[in-house]
Amino acid sequence: MKKHFFILVLLSLTHCAKESETKSDILKKDSIVQNDSLKTANSSLESGTVNKEETLKTLNNEILSTLKMKDYVKFTNYIHPEKGVRSSMYGYVNPKKDKNFTKEEFKKYVTTNIKFTWGDQDGTGDPLILSIKDYLIQWVFKKDFTKGEFHFNTFKGTGNSLNNLKEIYPNNDFTENYIGGSEEYGEMDWNCLRFVFEELYGTYYLVAVINDEWTI
Repeated sequence: MKKHFFILVLLSLTHCAKESETKSDILKKDSIVQNDSLKTANSSLESGTVNKEETLKTLNNEILSTLKMKDYVKFTNYIHPEKGVRSSMYGYVNPKKDKNFTKEEFKKYVTTNIKFTWGDQDGTGDPLILSIKDYLIQWVFKKDFTKGEFHFNTFKGTGNSLNNLKEIYPNNDFTENYIGGSEEYGEMDWNCLRFVFEELYGTYYLVAVINDEWTI
């Protein structure tokens, strides 16, 4: 009887060990899939096959693609795991008022209709109140920035709006996607979308999404 009991215990432990290994393998595979784009871009930087600008241009274009395709689950993978991502409606970054979501918060709310106040709209002063998804669609990606003019650590979009990006993020690299204005409006209807990146353990993540345009 004792012998049979010992065998049953041994079989149970073996099964638990195999099940634990299987779960571990699944988690590892999920992690690899989720961070595949980040690893590909950043591994190229580490190997010396591309420079920092090329790496961040690749990440910039991938993030733009997720916004265009409305693939916000994939977009979440680019968010800084410790600092989250801040969203600024205009070129002036206000750390006290601008919305900043952790990666977990963003993932939690992006699929809901819960609304947030993002800031005040230029001209009217009316608050912009939208869900994360609607904010990304109606404000962040208000133009097709995949067709914009790419710039690295420099500004093409300049006007009368205050731009304090380099003051708030003095040690960070950033990209700008610029769409010029029309002759009809004296080229003042330009728009741009900027991404600010920060390195963590050898990998670059998104810490800020900044829109900019001509303001009154």
